[in-house]
Amino acid sequence: MSGPEASVLVVEDDPTIRALLAMALAGAGYADVREAARGDEGLAEAKRRAPDLVLLDVMLPGLDGFAFARAVRAAPALAATRIIMITARTQPEDIVRGLEAGADDYVVKPFDRKILLARVKAVLRRGLPVTEGRDFDGLRIDEPSRTATLRGKALDLTAGEFSLLMRLVAHRGRVFARPPDERTVDVQVANLRRKLGRWGDHIETVRGVGYRISEFGQ
Repeated sequence: MSGPEASVLVVEDDPTIRALLAMALAGAGYADVREAARGDEGLAEAKRRAPDLVLLDVMLPGLDGFAFARAVRAAPALAATRIIMITARTQPEDIVRGLEAGADDYVVKPFDRKILLARVKAVLRRGLPVTEGRDFDGLRIDEPSRTATLRGKALDLTAGEFSLLMRLVAHRGRVFARPPDERTVDVQVANLRRKLGRWGDHIETVRGVGYRISEFGQ
């Protein structure tokens, strides 16, 4: 979902900055804005009601922004959630670390309200890379109806399996990192490979890291 109808979660421990962000979003017409002061509380809220976008501080109590982003990217149910990190950390290695953790954009404090809102609008508009209407070696994915077909035949997928498949295809070429203690993704991948038959060979295991689907031929 894009535009003011999108839901936004602000995760920031500084109450003044958190209030400024919430007011800026409300002023721009975003009606569904939620807040959290801790990383662990923010992650719980994200899992409870998947937001379209998270505005995320890096230095947070409970769970820092990097770990938060990795946890979101490892959760199939949050496949469509976008993340903008907002932080005072300006070193290139911090920015690279944030993007590698799964952030879609990175805004440095202090920030200009108009520029931040423009970034929010751009990230929401961009969303996941296009999957709808494209044929991926016989696989077609329709995100609004949350359905997938393989060579014209509907696939019987659970919500988690669909979200994982959508994310793998949308971010084809990139590794979907699986947390070391999270076995749910392994089970979902096994189920997907079984249900997809020979197409499941496109899902590659990156030993010790996670899974990916290589780029398809154009």
